Amino acid sequence: MSDLQPKILAFIPAYNCALQIPRVLAQFNERILAYVHEIIVVNNRSTDDTEAAALAYAEKHPEVPIKILRNRENYGLGGSHKVAFHYAVAHGFDYVIVLHGDDQGHIENILPYLESGAYRSYDCFLGARFMKGLDGYSRFRTFGNCVYNLLFSAVVHQRIYDLGSGLNLYSTRMLKDNFFEKYKDNLMFNYCMILGSAYHHHKMCFFPIRWSESDQVSN
Repeated sequence: MSDLQPKILAFIPAYNCALQIPRVLAQFNERILAYVHEIIVVNNRSTDDTEAAALAYAEKHPEVPIKILRNRENYGLGGSHKVAFHYAVAHGFDYVIVLHGDDQGHIENILPYLESGAYRSYDCFLGARFMKGLDGYSRFRTFGNCVYNLLFSAVVHQRIYDLGSGLNLYSTRMLKDNFFEKYKDNLMFNYCMILGSAYHHHKMCFFPIRWSESDQVSN
């Protein structure tokens, strides 16, 4: 890993995903770890064995730089983002990748952009499930998401392809003024991040990702 490469943190928000979290951590192969310096799993007070599963994986794979953090309370998805964003800024990271702990997103989808360095031109580099169509989603769900995307596009005067996928990258440059602190800690956090980034004139770009649904439960 070159010292000239940006320092990248991978953040995995985790809540009741004991079955999926080992698979998510297994996504961090040698090619990904050539760019990712550290991985933090933020356990949002899971009521199952999520934390134990993450710790077991970390112990079995010491070559993967994993750190497990536990929220004092259930802060919600947005609250866990805030924890990770502050951690990234405080520890001198240049970028933070968000990969949800439910194993629906795939970090390999961002690898070509890490390798080419294309992400460095943007403050927000956001995965989009609906950019090239999405297998496995019902027509109704796809239609509903696309309608919301178009509504947000009209508001921010920029094409929005996905309001909240499980794979995003943010530059810590845009996080240092803590603009995100005013946003709700719930699932609306990603929506607010898009609106806030448009308001603050952050450079935003979407890239296509694939999506999986097998044994996941919406939390």
